[in-house]
Amino acid sequence: MKYYSTNGKAPLADLQKAVVKGLAEDRGLYMPECIKKLPKEFFENIGDMPFQEIAYNVAYTFFGEDVDADALKDIVYDTLCFDCPVVKVTDQIYTLELFHGPTLAFKDVGARFMARLLQYFIRRGTPTSDNRTVNVLVATSGDTGSAVANGFLGVDGIHVYVLYPKGKVSPIQECQFTTLGKNITAIEVDGVFDDCQALVKNAFMDEELNRHMRLTSANSINVARFLPQAFYYFNAYARMKAQGHADQLVMCVPSGNFGNICAALFGHRMGLPVKRFIAANNANDIFYNYLQTGKYEPKPSKQTLANAMDVGDPSNFARIYDLYGKSHEAITALISGATYSDNQIRATMRQCYEQTGYVLDPHGACGYQALIDNLKPGEVGVFCETAHPAKFKEKVDDILGSDVEIPLRLAAFMRGKKQSVPMSKDFIEFKKYLLTQG
Repeated sequence: MKYYSTNGKAPLADLQKAVVKGLAEDRGLYMPECIKKLPKEFFENIGDMPFQEIAYNVAYTFFGEDVDADALKDIVYDTLCFDCPVVKVTDQIYTLELFHGPTLAFKDVGARFMARLLQYFIRRGTPTSDNRTVNVLVATSGDTGSAVANGFLGVDGIHVYVLYPKGKVSPIQECQFTTLGKNITAIEVDGVFDDCQALVKNAFMDEELNRHMRLTSANSINVARFLPQAFYYFNAYARMKAQGHADQLVMCVPSGNFGNICAALFGHRMGLPVKRFIAANNANDIFYNYLQTGKYEPKPSKQTLANAMDVGDPSNFARIYDLYGKSHEAITALISGATYSDNQIRATMRQCYEQTGYVLDPHGACGYQALIDNLKPGEVGVFCETAHPAKFKEKVDDILGSDVEIPLRLAAFMRGKKQSVPMSKDFIEFKKYLLTQG
């Protein structure tokens, strides 16, 4: 399989190059030249298949031309050492709980899959193999950093730099990537997520830095990070089909940088029979406004309760735009949007808890409310609950008057000592720092 750049000015790449480089030479995002359909028999039998088997079939369709089948199976089965159940919240609404991985967030699958795939290519030999460490740069608004840091922790030949906005991630999220040490370095940027993302992208384009060290990204701009998230949606369909609720299925995805819903849309192109999708935003409503107007107008990100979605210029919009031939009509035919203020998020969390007993985190609350507001008669909705509510314990407890129990895995992170490197949002300072590394 060959991969092209969304900007259309870079050479074609194979999967190995797309994963190792992360970003194309023209700053575009890599896209596969074709998206293969899964066979009819797969969907007929999917309700009886376990998550790992479903995921391997999807992964083989994506990556089977470029990764040895046995190695790919090992990667998938090692990645999915946990389940992601579908839980009934109301008669018409279910949640896909994506927080049963190592860091209790949906990005665990993509991060762990990418770590194993990158290690596979390193061992096989990359086009520029010279035994130098591969340096992974990742910008995070919350959950990406912890998932990537833990997915790559202790992996030989790889060093991870996590860039996060100072004071704008939850204390538990921060503990999950600042206390690890070893091959993980946390960089505390005096800015917002978009500043962190800009530092990462500028680093990829800097010739001097790339001569000094081998760089790649573990944000959802990397095909190996976002594509495995499609596994979730096939599994959700399978579980709903097994219950007889898959005929009029609507998937709602709380969205920040749009990697997760982009993976779902790739799954749809592979034949996943979901009727339509809803992208749920917080106050960072850039995509929602695009759906209404046809104009994509990035803005500085706003800090909200749902901090992992605080993105003012979502990178994966470029992929969605390309996937549907840059047609606003084609995009809006399949995808609708919703946007919610902090006050609306609080009200939704309280209402859901009082009426159903289900504890939403602020991100899942956007997805749940979008289904409440937009489901039509006869439709059944599944929204992604993207992280365990304990990751936002202070916010959740304050809103619900509760005392959310902290899982042992999270409590262990909180006992560690914070280690981070303070950094301004100035690229020159960041570049100087990286030039002293590696």
